[in-house]
Amino acid sequence: MEQILLSVSYITASILFVLSLRGLSSQETAREGNFYGLSGMAIAVLSTMMSGTVTLYGPLVLVLVLGAAVGATMASRVEMTAMPELVALLHSFVGASAVLVGLSSYLGTDSHHGPRTILLIELFVDVLIGAITFTGSVIAFGKLRGAIGSKPLLLPGRHVINLGMVGSCVALGALFLMAPGVEGMQYLLIMACIAGLLGAHLVMAIGGADMPVVVSLLNSYSGWTAAAAGFMLSNDLLIITGALVGSSGAILSYIMCKAMNRSIWNVIFGGFGAEAPSGKSVTPVIAGDTREISVEQTTAQLMAARSVVIIPGYGMAVARAQHTVQQLTTLLRERGTKVRFAIHPVAGRLPGHMNVLLAEANIPYDIVEEMEDINPHLPETDLVLVVGANDIVNPSAERDTGSPIYGMPVLQAWKSKQVIIMKRSKGAGYAGVDNPLFYEPNAFMLLGDAKKTLEAVVARLPQGQSKAA
Repeated sequence: MEQILLSVSYITASILFVLSLRGLSSQETAREGNFYGLSGMAIAVLSTMMSGTVTLYGPLVLVLVLGAAVGATMASRVEMTAMPELVALLHSFVGASAVLVGLSSYLGTDSHHGPRTILLIELFVDVLIGAITFTGSVIAFGKLRGAIGSKPLLLPGRHVINLGMVGSCVALGALFLMAPGVEGMQYLLIMACIAGLLGAHLVMAIGGADMPVVVSLLNSYSGWTAAAAGFMLSNDLLIITGALVGSSGAILSYIMCKAMNRSIWNVIFGGFGAEAPSGKSVTPVIAGDTREISVEQTTAQLMAARSVVIIPGYGMAVARAQHTVQQLTTLLRERGTKVRFAIHPVAGRLPGHMNVLLAEANIPYDIVEEMEDINPHLPETDLVLVVGANDIVNPSAERDTGSPIYGMPVLQAWKSKQVIIMKRSKGAGYAGVDNPLFYEPNAFMLLGDAKKTLEAVVARLPQGQSKAA
C-alpha cells in the first residue's frame, strides 16, 4: 500500500512538472508555471520523506531547512543582471550532487540485488555527465560574471585533446565495469577528474556571445544527470523530471542555435569570436563618423513619431532601466503613439532574459513581439529605440560575409525611418564585432547610462496629453 501511495504521489508530481513547463512557455502563464513546479517539488519531497526508505529524519530536515534558507536568500538578493550567472551556478550544484551521489551509491553496490553491470553503467554515466556539468557550469559562471574573459580559449589541437579525454573516460569505464566489489573506485575518481577537465575545456573554448546557448545546454546536461541518477536509484520521479529538463533544455538550445543560423556543434566546438569564418575575408574597418543626439532632440523625435519600436538588450539590464522604459512606454501610449517591443531570441545573457525584465516592469504582454514577427514591420516604423543592444541589431550579419556573425538573423533596425541607439560608448558588443549600424545615415547615438538618459527623456515628455490635443 505504501509503495502504491508513493507511486501515485510521484505521478502527481510529474504531471505538475509537465504543467509547469507548459506554463513557463508563455509570459502570461509563467506565474502559474512556477506555482505548479513548486507544488510538484513539495509533493515529491514530502512523499519521499514519508516513504519507508528514509530513516534518519534529523539530518534530512536540517539540510532541507539550510538549503531552503540559502536558496531563498540568493533568490531575494540577486539582481536581474546577475540572474544568468546564478542559473549557471545552480547548474553546477546539480552536477556536483550527481557526482557525490554516484560515488556514495557505488560504495553500496554490494547490497544491490539487481543486475550489477547495468547499475554500474548507470552510475558511471551519472558521474560522467555530472562532472562535465559541474566544471562547465563553474566556467560559465565565471565568464558571465566577468571573472573569466569572454573570448574563447582555443588551444592547439583542442579537438584532439577533447577526443583523447573522451577516449580515456571510455577506457576507464571498461576497467571500472570489470573491477570486483568496490575496487573500481579509483577508476571512477580518475574518470570524474578527466570529465571535469573536459567540461571546463569545452566551455572555455566557447565565446561570450554564445553564453545564452551554453546556459541552455548546461540546463540540458543537468536534466540528463538527474535522469541517470533516477535509473541508478530506481526512482521514477527523477527519471521523468530529468528527462523533462534534459529534453526541454536541448530543444531550447536547438531553437537558439537556429535563431543564430548555426549548428549546435558549431557553438560547442567553433570558438566563435576568435577568428573570421574559414576562407572568408576579414571584416574591413568601418569608415565614416557616428552622429550623436541630445536628450532634448530624442524627446522631440519621440513626440513626433506615431510608431515606435523599442529593442532592449543586456545594456538595459545592466543599467536597471526596465522600469524607466515602462514609464516611457506608458507616456507614449497615452499620447496615442503605437509602441511595440522587439525581442531577439539570444538578447541578454540568458534565454528569455529580456522577456523576464519586461515582465518585471509590467510591460503589457501583447506589445512584446518576437524577431520574426516584428522585422516585416520595421520599414514602416517611424522610430526604433535601441536600449543597450548591439550584436542583435548588427547589419554585418546580413551584409558582410567576412563577419563572425554573418548569417545570424538580426533585428533589422536600420530599415526603419530613424534609429536612436542608447549605449554607454561606441564600443563593440559582447561578441567583439564592430557595428555598422552606428554609421547609418538614419542612425543617431544617445550616449550615457540608459536609466539616467531615459529618466531625462521621461521628465521632458508632457504627461496626459495626446497628439490629437
